[in-house]
Amino acid sequence: MAHHAIPRDIALRNLERGRFGTNVLRLLVLVGAVTFFYTLYSDSALAWKSYVVNWLYFTSISLGGVMVAIVTWIVKAKWNWPVRRVHQSFAAFLPIAFVLFIPMLFNLREDYFPWIEMMEYDPIVQEKAAYLNVPFLLSRNLVGVLALFSMALGFVYLALRPDLGRVHQARTAAEREGKASWWRERFTRGWAGQAAEEERSYQLMTRLAPAFLVVYATIMTMLIFDWAMSLEPHWFSTLFGGWFFMGAFWGGFAASAVAAILLRRRDRVFRDYVGPPVLWDLGKLVFALAVFWTYLFWSQYIVIWYGKLPWEQAWINTRTGDPWGGLSLLAIVLCFVVPFFGLLGVRPKKTPALLLFFATNVLAAIWLWQYLLIFPSLHHEGDPVFSAATPLIGLMFLGLFLMAVRWFLATFPAVQIWQPPVDPEPMEAEG
Repeated sequence: MAHHAIPRDIALRNLERGRFGTNVLRLLVLVGAVTFFYTLYSDSALAWKSYVVNWLYFTSISLGGVMVAIVTWIVKAKWNWPVRRVHQSFAAFLPIAFVLFIPMLFNLREDYFPWIEMMEYDPIVQEKAAYLNVPFLLSRNLVGVLALFSMALGFVYLALRPDLGRVHQARTAAEREGKASWWRERFTRGWAGQAAEEERSYQLMTRLAPAFLVVYATIMTMLIFDWAMSLEPHWFSTLFGGWFFMGAFWGGFAASAVAAILLRRRDRVFRDYVGPPVLWDLGKLVFALAVFWTYLFWSQYIVIWYGKLPWEQAWINTRTGDPWGGLSLLAIVLCFVVPFFGLLGVRPKKTPALLLFFATNVLAAIWLWQYLLIFPSLHHEGDPVFSAATPLIGLMFLGLFLMAVRWFLATFPAVQIWQPPVDPEPMEAEG
């Protein structure tokens, strides 16, 4: 990564939320909600499949952003200091995602999970009864999602607390009554002083981060096993979970790049902080994870191909034959070919408009990839291969996601002011 000098005094910045932007996001939510309920009335199976795809997508992007914040914290990265709060802002969608998860979890049964009916007559599925049963499905999903979301929000809280205490002490009495005063009051209860709070946050974040990695990999694997892989209960892949959660990590970098570039356009200070070196590093990681996503796909595919076992090939055959072959090819082109050749040189990584284009392409590609993880498995004769209802329902999730991120960056300092201490290198400490 490029060398990045962190300024001694970092300006306090908050995102300004305009009324026009707020109204546009409300309109997105309204269009998505109306489409969902209309589709639920006319074709409930399509409505719920679309709901699950969009929930998984936006939840994975949110967790991917938090994962970026945590991984860069573990490795003590300095290059992303001006966009650390951008990574953290994606956590604002997680409480909304948990509320949206409840109807999905308690409304879907035989019409979504084919293994429920197959359990009565299929000996292969019966061998998996210890895992594939409704009570265990409900309990593991509720407990797992709650634990994962709580750890992500806890990490972000610890990162925010030192900044909010600093801001709260600096504000005048009149300023303390502003829109963010409620959050500052609650996030700084029991304040022990700036130095003590920074040290406490640093120590707790350093302990929490590795534990989050383990929980993230475990719960994300569980989610994609339950909501995608189990839809074809005879087929399984041990790489499926890693493919999904690393794709979410990739989406976190791509979404961070998009958010950073859009913030540069709106704010002069952001434009100074998020310069070409920061964009270059974001671009390199978006590029690298495009290659890694393809590596995981190929590692999964090549074993299935040379094994030549019909039950192993069924999942691939479904997606490469009619009517899904064209969409699968498009997903590979968008996920690998476009970002690989588009971001191959230095210039597109440092040019905001080009990086914005390729990062947005990656986000669209990940959505299409996750669509193909679910829809082909539940396809019946006469069902449409692609319906406009699915992306329209996604507008509800998009609006809620963007509203949550905007609220976060407007309520809390949009650039992290306090910085972690520089640890001595192991050899220096021993010396």
